[in-house]
Amino acid sequence: MSTTSPYVLVLYYSRNGQTAEMATQIGRGVARVTGMEAKIRTVPPVSPDTTASLPPVPESGAPYATRDDLAGCAGLALGSPTRFGNMAAPLKHFLDGTGDLWLNGKLAGKPGGAFTSTGSLHGGQETTLLTMMIPLLHHGMVLCGLPYSEDALNETSTGGTPYGPSHWAGTGAQQMLSDHEKALCQAFGERLARLAQKLAD
Repeated sequence: MSTTSPYVLVLYYSRNGQTAEMATQIGRGVARVTGMEAKIRTVPPVSPDTTASLPPVPESGAPYATRDDLAGCAGLALGSPTRFGNMAAPLKHFLDGTGDLWLNGKLAGKPGGAFTSTGSLHGGQETTLLTMMIPLLHHGMVLCGLPYSEDALNETSTGGTPYGPSHWAGTGAQQMLSDHEKALCQAFGERLARLAQKLAD
């Protein structure tokens, strides 16, 4: 990724890899839009041991996000597995530290949306997506979802909502993303990137 190109920040927390795979698929959708790039970043887990520290770069996967990554984005895709109908604590912890960006309006007027993964089919996909949008609204972002003109939204028997992409991971052996879920992730990434370009004009 270049240092000057506008980008959509795909910012996520993933415990078992499904949300990370969704982030990759969203990044592929962003890449469909000429002149826009995807910057995929994660956040570290939150530990109850306050003396513990993690290396600044994770051993595998996406690099950890910085507030500069967030401040400089043209659009934001925010992803988390569900935790009782809300985003996971590590992602909330990161967002709770962005008060200076809120104060200075760094995200105001930019498009943002959410994606999630749940263990059970009705395990909080929609409530997680909706509650994840609340911090985006407080930052002044323009919400982006998925329109029903996306065929996969009407045809899916796994994840996928008008509020944003979702994945049904299962509670036993983890299920891979379905073709419909991949298609919706990519459509979401492309939609965010196109909105980001239009809103920047």
